[in-house]
Amino acid sequence: MPKPPKLSLASIVAASTPSGKLQQTAEIVQLDTGAPALRRPSATLKQRARQMSVYLEPPVYDQLRDIAHAERAKMHGLMLEALDLLFKQRGARSIDQLNEPDGR
Repeated sequence: MPKPPKLSLASIVAASTPSGKLQQTAEIVQLDTGAPALRRPSATLKQRARQMSVYLEPPVYDQLRDIAHAERAKMHGLMLEALDLLFKQRGARSIDQLNEPDGR
């Protein structure tokens, strides 16, 4: 008994069109990659940054998580905001100032 022929996507689509012919309508779309200054750095944050562990008591962690949920934000962003407030309070440079090319 011979094997049935293998179906290809093109044959399935061609069979489902009323005329039986596959209409080819392709259009080339150019994506705007933005200005060169707005492009991402080549390395990811994980590759550029240093990791630090923070141990929080359960009620502190829960409150931080609840605030992040209520504000639809990430806990990481809230921690960075807290660090910025600490830096401001102590008269140190902000995270944005430190991340400038000449910030170090």
